[in-house]
Amino acid sequence: MKARLFTDGGSRGNPGPAAYAYVLETDDGTVLDARGEAIGVATNNVAEYSALVAGLARAVEAGVDELEVVSDSELLVKQMRGEYKVKNRALQDLVLDASRLARNIRSVTYTAVRREHNELADSLVNEALDAQARS
Repeated sequence: MKARLFTDGGSRGNPGPAAYAYVLETDDGTVLDARGEAIGVATNNVAEYSALVAGLARAVEAGVDELEVVSDSELLVKQMRGEYKVKNRALQDLVLDASRLARNIRSVTYTAVRREHNELADSLVNEALDAQARS
């Protein structure tokens, strides 16, 4: 199965209250799963990678064999493509987790987009952050 994984993460403050979201959809646009989750206090980059790890795990579970990961985090995209080194210790563990999961999928590509092209994942992050702020 061919699919697209839209990921996003955010924190209010850096670090601060953080959340991630992902949207997994088939090639024809059918949404297989869309989820946003608060993760406590974290940096924006940790939230971005948490979205990737959770989304890749869901893609593996769904039996996806060809995946395009779409993110508005240019850092994440370039690090996962191997164009940038991962120097931050907290991110290194998340990159390892993401890489292990990605090996279970025949083909994974990474595409950077502007935030406005990642609207659903972005809105799910904000909903999770708003819910966290209310509790």
